[in-house]
Amino acid sequence: MNPIVLIPARMAATRLPGKPLADIEGVPMIVRVLRQAQAAGIGPVAIAAGDAAIVEAVRAAGGEAVLTDPDLPSGSDRIIAALNVLDPQGRHDVVINLQGDIPFLAPSVVEATARLLAERPECDLSTVMVAESDPAERSNPDIPKVVAAMAPDGRSGRALYFTRSVLYGDAPVWLHHGVYGYRREALERFTQSPPSPLELRERLEQLRALEMGMTIWAAVIDEAPISVDNPADLERARQYARQYARMNP
Repeated sequence: MNPIVLIPARMAATRLPGKPLADIEGVPMIVRVLRQAQAAGIGPVAIAAGDAAIVEAVRAAGGEAVLTDPDLPSGSDRIIAALNVLDPQGRHDVVINLQGDIPFLAPSVVEATARLLAERPECDLSTVMVAESDPAERSNPDIPKVVAAMAPDGRSGRALYFTRSVLYGDAPVWLHHGVYGYRREALERFTQSPPSPLELRERLEQLRALEMGMTIWAAVIDEAPISVDNPADLERARQYARQYARMNP
């Protein structure tokens, strides 16, 4: 495989406007995500930006960024637009899509997402999931869940469904996190297809892939990454950065 890592980002977040450039202990959030992706070492990394200010911040930090149409409807549309600019020859056959609001994502998560595609030839998309840490998470509609047929080793599973609804039973409930690996052909087909009925109902883009007949596998990760969606999350990220700096002078 020859992966490329692309990170979509735009300024017009409803709950936290200007989120990609939010300062976290002197570093814009999108630059922190960029650095974590680079540390994974699986391939080149670039930001698919919806705004010139993001491009400027990334390039000032020594990273690569592509300015895309700000009116594109989704992150997957943004990454295919950037991919067509960066790699029109089709050299990269795998695209890892990271969200721009996970500033401390472990590089091992990026690597695990790519590894699933290498280990599972039948897999069109890969992603990650983590076991619930609190029973209250089962009923939180803001936390998507994965219904998965687990592999014998318990470290990955084939996704049967994704939902915001409550899941019951004694088995662990798997919580989904939005890190994706696409085979390039799958990404192209996905972005050329309209939103599907289940996708619109659950407000979960990955259901389009399942309705299209694609196969998705999810790798188990041991700790949920900090995701910044609102001002409280941002303050939590800043506290984490301060704590990490004290422990790693």
